[in-house]
Amino acid sequence: MTTAPATDRPVRRPPRPVVLLRPVPGTSAVHELWAGTKLIVVFGISVLLTFYPGWVPIGLVAAVVLTGARIAHIPRGALPSVPPWLWILVAIGGITAALAGGSPLIDVGGVSLGLGGLLNFLRITALSIVLLGLGAMISWTTNVAEIAPAVATLGRPLRLLRIPVDEWAVTLAIALRAFPMLIDEFRVLYAARRSRPKIVPRTRRARRKRHALELIDLLATAIAVTLRRADEMGDAITARGGTGQISAVPSRPKLADWLTLAIISALCGAAVAIEVALGA
Repeated sequence: MTTAPATDRPVRRPPRPVVLLRPVPGTSAVHELWAGTKLIVVFGISVLLTFYPGWVPIGLVAAVVLTGARIAHIPRGALPSVPPWLWILVAIGGITAALAGGSPLIDVGGVSLGLGGLLNFLRITALSIVLLGLGAMISWTTNVAEIAPAVATLGRPLRLLRIPVDEWAVTLAIALRAFPMLIDEFRVLYAARRSRPKIVPRTRRARRKRHALELIDLLATAIAVTLRRADEMGDAITARGGTGQISAVPSRPKLADWLTLAIISALCGAAVAIEVALGA
């Protein structure tokens, strides 16, 4: 008895998940920068793109992000997989924006077509991608423990106004540390739910009731897991000296940080000058 040869089927690679708030292993000049410097750079670039969202600033910021990724040795595997439905939404948005028309105009077979709406859509899409890349760079090159001391140092002048900067920094640090842990816990809960045997109800009312009960169970379990994680984190913080130790770590800029700020300031100034010159 002969068996049929097995057909070689292409192995489908699993999608790469979104990895946030976890620095890429290794060290580089970008990794060693002060966390406050990175926050200032993100704030300055965000202000620049808010008031001057043109192609020139977007291109300069994209060059900064790509250069930083090159220096930090960010692998391609760190980029998440783009789901197909997102490409479909982008295509629908581009087609809808193209219907708005506007200058510049092109003639195709005697018909005048306006590309203004499509160009605006592409510019907004490029702006969103650049900002997401900038945030991802901070996430991939910055340790979460360095954020709170940097925020406390940057917000020191606000203490004169009796603003609780240290408490805000501690809250931000705890939230950033808890976010990845909760994501992992919710993934485990979702996997456990999918591994349970499924009982298909016969009626539509029974299916709705079953979905409602499953949602209630998931919410109750998620709240219980969150409270357990919060209790464990509270015990760990108390054992290490309390919340005051989170923002009390020495955090100061160095020569490389001042040089980075000078380069970014020069690029932002050049982008503003070019935009003003083109608009005049």
